[in-house]
Amino acid sequence: MHHLCWLLSNMNSSRWLDWLGLFALVAMFGSAFLLTKIAVQEVPPLMVVAGRIVIGAILLLAISYAKGERLGQLKPYWFILLVLALTGNCIPFFVITWGQQHVDSSLAGILMAMMPLTTVVLAHFFVQGERLTKNKVIGFLLGFLGVVILMQPELIVSRDMDWLYIVSMLLILSGAVSYAANSIIAHSLPKISLSLISAGVLLAASLVIVPLSLSEGFGWAQHTSSNALIAVILLGLFPSGLATIIYFSVIRHAGAAFLSQINYLIPVWAVLLGVLFAGETLTINAFVALIVILLGIAIAQKNRSARADSIYHD
Repeated sequence: MHHLCWLLSNMNSSRWLDWLGLFALVAMFGSAFLLTKIAVQEVPPLMVVAGRIVIGAILLLAISYAKGERLGQLKPYWFILLVLALTGNCIPFFVITWGQQHVDSSLAGILMAMMPLTTVVLAHFFVQGERLTKNKVIGFLLGFLGVVILMQPELIVSRDMDWLYIVSMLLILSGAVSYAANSIIAHSLPKISLSLISAGVLLAASLVIVPLSLSEGFGWAQHTSSNALIAVILLGLFPSGLATIIYFSVIRHAGAAFLSQINYLIPVWAVLLGVLFAGETLTINAFVALIVILLGIAIAQKNRSARADSIYHD
């Protein structure tokens, strides 16, 4: 554990490590959609969410403890940590996981690309010094158009409309909104160790989600394959745990502008994994929607230094 902490704390030793960290984040965050799809086929959504949060919390608490940090330092900040846990973990994890029972992982990745565009709109109202510009408005409208294109086949009113599919897509989209709100609230983070804050957030999330998950019972465990359980474990160790440390480390050492490139790479990676390993089909609507949303992100971030609140994850 000591060697892991040393490695993470020295990620800025050279530029190539920044790139390594960036691609590691793309791989971990982008893979979360496929892992969730695998897990939710056999494990109830609440249990998937509880599992990944608890595993992530244990990992981050162990890392913080190895660095000599103690939870007592977080005592004055528990309210903000609880709010961050709800908006950045409990709510988005659950709505995305529930939605992925009925939506392909590749489409979930495309929908989540709306997070940075939603953030620039919320920042206009809640972050001092952030104002909507023409580029931001155009970028957001393009993103909205991309979502409409993605959902268009299901929005044609008829007696055969798949309402469950539509609701599932809207729930995943609401997860992007929750992440965006979380990034705005994160401006109030205390100026202390980011690894300790991350551990505290996941611990708070665990205290909320574990009692709720117990309502599912454990009957599902009798018929759950090892693949589904491994998917939950990987979700906890990587997208929910280790990625959080790397995420903040790359921001601190290379800057948010450098890391903002994952906004373009994560949905593409999610689509590739879904097509190659889950047998999902990328329709022409989904392909066009992906291009339109990514174009919206590019326009919204044009001529501005990207901030940490322009970066999303899962």
